[in-house]
Amino acid sequence: MPPREDTVGTTPLDLAVRALGFRDRSTAELDARLARRGVGETERKQTLETLQRVGYVDDERFARTRAEQLAARGSGDALIRHDLQTRGLAAEVVEAALAELEPERERVARIVARRGRSLKTARFLASRGFGEDAHEGVVAREE
Repeated sequence: MPPREDTVGTTPLDLAVRALGFRDRSTAELDARLARRGVGETERKQTLETLQRVGYVDDERFARTRAEQLAARGSGDALIRHDLQTRGLAAEVVEAALAELEPERERVARIVARRGRSLKTARFLASRGFGEDAHEGVVAREE
């Protein structure tokens, strides 16, 4: 693929740093972005190695930060896992990030305290990637 017209005369390192200026990215995301800009495989590899060496790109840090952000927004482990995997992160990096989070049951307890025990809350939790075991007993029992 030939380089895009807007990237002619720009180094792969410049492109990568510009992309990181908007938000943190995983190595795989940055690699794909550089590939779309017409950067060859060897140049991409060298650029990514440089950025990793100086600490601009760190998949473990990225996974931890992203997992914390999603958990703070009310996401369960399944949704977080899926998000991190789609960003090209290795399974062990994803699981390590999840292991550092507050347990799902505690996040569920906060959500239930705010929203109340109801079928609607149970549906909300399911849609946000919480496992059945994490929100067991959320639906209020009618007595």
